[in-house]
Amino acid sequence: MAKNAKQQIRVLMADDHAIFREGLRKLLDGDDEITIVGEASNGNDCIKMLGKLKPDILLLDLRMPDKDGLAVLEEVNFDQLPTRVVVLTAAEDDRDVVRAMRLGARGVVLKQSATDLLVRSIHKVHGGEIWLDNHMTAEVMKAFSKSSDGGPRREKPLLSDREKEIVQLVAQGYRNKEIGEKLFISEQTVKNHLHNSSHYSFGILLVRAYQIQTAIIGTSALLSRSAPPRNLTTDSK
Repeated sequence: MAKNAKQQIRVLMADDHAIFREGLRKLLDGDDEITIVGEASNGNDCIKMLGKLKPDILLLDLRMPDKDGLAVLEEVNFDQLPTRVVVLTAAEDDRDVVRAMRLGARGVVLKQSATDLLVRSIHKVHGGEIWLDNHMTAEVMKAFSKSSDGGPRREKPLLSDREKEIVQLVAQGYRNKEIGEKLFISEQTVKNHLHNSSHYSFGILLVRAYQIQTAIIGTSALLSRSAPPRNLTTDSK
């Protein structure tokens, strides 16, 4: 279909299953703000195409031959690319999801999710937000609150205990002043965490992801009573 004149979100797909890529292409071709610029069937090809195409979004399967998705995240320096990564996975493996987020992924979508959620994830991540479902958000926040015991050098730093406390209070709806009173710190100290700490900013993005998708899932539940959602793994028509 013809795309509109609005700036396109350029997407690179990396998945070793041709049938899944075909279904994904048909799905994304239906969005007039998304353009697929390339397809890779393994990690090595993905890395080569990233350097050449420099897409806005990489849809990255965690399970691929040659190099899997985690190996791609570890090898590529995404700080030097305009690309934000949305990981695709068929399994709810919290360890892989957490590691992918530590390595710089900005979204995780289960392949069995409703198709409209994948399209939403692309738009949200392109807009600078984090995309996780409710269960994954809780697990990632828990992992990022723990102390690091080593690992790949490019994994993102974790939240401190204080940052974890602040993030949890923000998630509960407290204002800066109220957070300061509860933690016996000044409102300015709370604000400093907000403006100066990249760890805190990441935590806030996770909170926002949780809040946004709670609303989306609630709306989807109402809609599903009249029309069940399509599934990424079965809908390729």
